[in-house]
Amino acid sequence: MESRKTPSPFETGPSPTPPDKLPRTRRPRGLVSEIVESLAASIREGRLHPGEKLPTEAEIMARFDVSRTVVREALSKLQASSLVETRHGIGTFVLAPQDSGNFKITAEDFATVADVISVLELRISLETEAAGLAAARRTPENLLAMETALQAFQDSIDIDSDAVPPDFQFHMEVARSTGNRHFADLMTYLGTMIIPRTRVNTTQNAPEGRLNYLQRVNGEHESIYNAIRNQDAEAARAAMRTHLSNSRERLRKGKNAHTMQPEANQNGGLPEA
Repeated sequence: MESRKTPSPFETGPSPTPPDKLPRTRRPRGLVSEIVESLAASIREGRLHPGEKLPTEAEIMARFDVSRTVVREALSKLQASSLVETRHGIGTFVLAPQDSGNFKITAEDFATVADVISVLELRISLETEAAGLAAARRTPENLLAMETALQAFQDSIDIDSDAVPPDFQFHMEVARSTGNRHFADLMTYLGTMIIPRTRVNTTQNAPEGRLNYLQRVNGEHESIYNAIRNQDAEAARAAMRTHLSNSRERLRKGKNAHTMQPEANQNGGLPEA
């Protein structure tokens, strides 16, 4: 059977809808972005592969009905994003994906208790505002999900568990209640990458004992929940900040007593919160 090559998104030839018939909104200052977005999408979605040569400037000019200056600015932006490289006298080629150096948190970021505290401070900033937004936007379904997490936390305490999964679930439900998916997306990322309670022996070293320690943590959760339920944004922010700040102070005070676990258990969770 004869194999068929997948056509390039810029290959000329018959098309069900000729490009010159497609509706186009000509944004005076958006032509460069239009080209950048189109080419970047083709690269990300695999229609243009690493090592593949881009169409010539003239072909791109004709495809988008723009000037050479616009095309060159667009290619410059793609180069700045490390998506393509231009080889003088040869053409512009797609680059293989690279580590962009964007924000990330890895296991190496939890070598010490001080590292865990640093990430917790990031959460204080993030989740304090999330709690305020949740109070303003929560739905009955959101409240029910938080109640379920609170009960699961209590059930975990009763069966001698560290209550990490329901702990994470409660904070995730607060993030979801903001109605802004980016909060939940970031919390998902943090939840799968960091599980300080399985790395730091907070429950074993708590001066009040494991049971009272976990009861206090869940009591702080209940204060956050009550403020969100009452749609009191300022009280919700204050309760979340108090809760996470208490977690930070508990870590600081027990810093010398805590021991780091060799590996984190990847079941999702958050530091004593």
